[in-house]
Amino acid sequence: MNHLPDYLIVGLAATLGSYLVCFPVRWLVVKVGITVQPDQRRIHSNVMPSAGGIGMFLSFLVAMILASQLGDFTTMFKHSSEPLGTVIGAAAIFAVGLIDDLREMSAPAKVAGQVLAAMALYFLGVTMFWFKIPFAGFVVLSSSLSPLITALWVIVIVNAVNLIDGLDGLAAGIVAIASGSLFIYGIRLMDLGVLPQDNIGPLIAVIACGVCVGFLPHNFNPAKIIMGDAGSMFLGLLMAVSTMVIGGRTPDVSGETYFFFAPLFIPFFILGVPILDTVFAVVRRTAKRSGIAKPDKEHLHHRLLRLGHGPRRAVIILWGWTAVLSALVLYPTFDPRWDVALPFVGGALALLLYVMFLPGMKKGENSAVGGVVDDKAEKSGDTETMDTTVRR
Repeated sequence: MNHLPDYLIVGLAATLGSYLVCFPVRWLVVKVGITVQPDQRRIHSNVMPSAGGIGMFLSFLVAMILASQLGDFTTMFKHSSEPLGTVIGAAAIFAVGLIDDLREMSAPAKVAGQVLAAMALYFLGVTMFWFKIPFAGFVVLSSSLSPLITALWVIVIVNAVNLIDGLDGLAAGIVAIASGSLFIYGIRLMDLGVLPQDNIGPLIAVIACGVCVGFLPHNFNPAKIIMGDAGSMFLGLLMAVSTMVIGGRTPDVSGETYFFFAPLFIPFFILGVPILDTVFAVVRRTAKRSGIAKPDKEHLHHRLLRLGHGPRRAVIILWGWTAVLSALVLYPTFDPRWDVALPFVGGALALLLYVMFLPGMKKGENSAVGGVVDDKAEKSGDTETMDTTVRR
C-alpha cells in the first residue's frame, strides 16, 4: 500500500478542483446562455445552469497533470500511451455531450461520437486484453475483435450512466460510490499481485470519484447546476476506461473461486443500478415497439417517486443500493470464504431490485400516492434518455 498516498493526493485534487471550478462555471454558463428554462416537465422553478460537466472535465485534466508529476505514476505516463488515450477519449466524449447541451443531437449522432471516443481509447492502448467467462473458459481477445468489444463496452457504460441521470445528485452519487469501490478493488488486486502496479484503472477510478464528490455540493437537491450530457457522458467514459483495464486485464487465477467469477463481471455489480435501469428500459421500449431512444417515465427513480418518495429520498435509496452492491463485490477480496456466495447473493439482490420496481407498475397503482405523486412526477421532467438535451 506504499503507493496509496499518491492516489489519495490525486483524488483530493480532483475533489477540490471540481468543487472550486464549478463556481466560475456556474457563472459562465449563465453568462453565455447554457441554461435550462423552467417548464411543466421539470422540478426546477428557476433558470438552471447546465453543462456542469465543464467543471468536471477541467478538474479531471488538473488531476491527470498532477498525477503525471508524482513518483508512483512516472512510469505509467512516460512509457505508456494509455494516459494520453484516456484524455483524448474523455475530451471527445465531453465535446459530444457539450454539443448536445447546446443543441439537441440525434441518438445516432451521439452513438457515433461514443464510437469515436472508443476508437481513440483503443488505438492508444486503452482496452481489455482478455476475460474469463464463468463455466466457459478464458477468452483472449484478437486484434480484430478488440475494437468492437471496446466500442460496445463504451457505448453500454456511457449510456447506462446517461440514463440514470434523472434526479439532482443521482448520477454523481452513484458514480462516486461505484468508482470509489472500483478503486479499492483495483488497489486490492495490486496488493495481491494479480494486477500490475502500472495499471491505469485505479487512477482513473479515484479521479472519477473525486470529480463526483466535488460536484455533489453543487448538484444535490436543490441543485445549483446540472451536469448535462457533457458531464454524464464524460463520467460514463471514465467508468468504461477503469472497468476495461481492471476487469479485462486480470489474469486467470486458478484455485480462487472469487477470481473464477471476477473480474470482468465486477462492473455489473458495482454499476448494478444504472445497468439494470438500462436493461429494463431496453426491454420495456422494445416490448412497446416505441424505439429504444424514446423518453418515458418508467426509470427506477420515477418508480420511487410514484411510490411516494421525494426526490432526495429517492436519490439516497438508489445510492444505498449501489453501496450494497459495491460492498458485495469488495468483501470477498478481504474474506475469501464468501467467494462462492457472490454470484448467488448478487442474483438475489438483482431479483429483489426488479420486484421492488416491477416494470408492470402503472401510474396510480399506489392508491396512497397515485394522484399527487404521479402529477409531481409528470411535471418533474426527470426523464433522461439518449436523445434528451437536459442532464442533471
